Amino acid sequence: MNSALVSKVCSKKEMQSFIDFPHALFKNDINYVPELFIAQRDLLTPGKHPFHEHSKIQLFFAHRNGKMVGRIAAILNNNHNSFNKKSDGFFGFFDCEEDEVVAKLLFDEVKKCLKEQGANTLIGPVNFSTNETCGLLVEGHDSAPVIMMTYNPSYYLKLIEGYGFQKKTDLIAYAFGEQGYDDKPFRLMDMLMERLKQRNISIRKVSLKNFSEEAKNIREVYNSAWDKNLGFVPMTNNEFDYLAKDMKMLLDPDFCLVAEKEEKIIGFALAVPDINQILINIRKGRLLPLGIFKLLFNKKKINGLRIIALGVTSEYRKLGIEACFYGCIIKSYRAKGFKKAEASWILEDNYLMNKALLQINGVPYKRYRIFEKAI
Repeated sequence: MNSALVSKVCSKKEMQSFIDFPHALFKNDINYVPELFIAQRDLLTPGKHPFHEHSKIQLFFAHRNGKMVGRIAAILNNNHNSFNKKSDGFFGFFDCEEDEVVAKLLFDEVKKCLKEQGANTLIGPVNFSTNETCGLLVEGHDSAPVIMMTYNPSYYLKLIEGYGFQKKTDLIAYAFGEQGYDDKPFRLMDMLMERLKQRNISIRKVSLKNFSEEAKNIREVYNSAWDKNLGFVPMTNNEFDYLAKDMKMLLDPDFCLVAEKEEKIIGFALAVPDINQILINIRKGRLLPLGIFKLLFNKKKINGLRIIALGVTSEYRKLGIEACFYGCIIKSYRAKGFKKAEASWILEDNYLMNKALLQINGVPYKRYRIFEKAI
């Protein structure tokens, strides 16, 4: 019997196989970075990650003759639909052998599952929303992904388009080398800082000692500054706290900045060391027994940085705050001896941000795509 079948993930053993499937699929791909098993398990388990407090996922796997050949998740994000007044369903955690028949079986199952719950559009890949990892890599397969960015073989594009999905939008990642950026924001920073000071605006490092309160205030800025972005959904208090707890383990205060006006946070910037430079060598994403030592002993060898977020509430934009954020990051980037950085991701129609990154010699080197299809 050579035909493939699709089943729901129901047991702990099936969940483990679902998480581990990409390791075998990409075993010969030098740019593949394993996800940490414990992080993926908690993300996908109701009761562990706060996404499950308001929304639903169903995991599926395709198998042939006892061997897993594909996986996918059907995601109903109720908060997304409520905020955007939509009836969207999402697919995520999609991985598949180069087999259009298997891909069709997986998409068929997701479409059926979500249509039964009232969805009329299928969007993806999104894991669970644009607040988490999302997008199919369509350009830039010649290098490994940085922290919290997706990766896939180039043939996935054929599988997704072959099912009838159309482009919804593209997300762009910009690369910066050790000297390959224009440091105009750095050179103008003192002048801009003085101008902001006259408006009672200051920029400082985040306080790790008062991190819970800082995170609360940053969450308010995040949900305000990004609310017009395509597909945006506000993070709940629990979701943001969950993310902040994970981020705190990686945070370097020199790369986590807030802008304040009269002690009220009005903007923030976040960059983190590219821990994927270590994770790429941790087999199957297991920290035990030896992975934890690789993580601890090699952190100082990381020479890459990802600028994850940089935003200012609407009434304080175009005052130079964004340039000061970049200037401060460049200053710390140089002082700490980093060799490369990525600013990601940027919506292709975010013209102001794309223009700003091009002006400081950012190179658009990776492109990710989100697809949609009526169901």
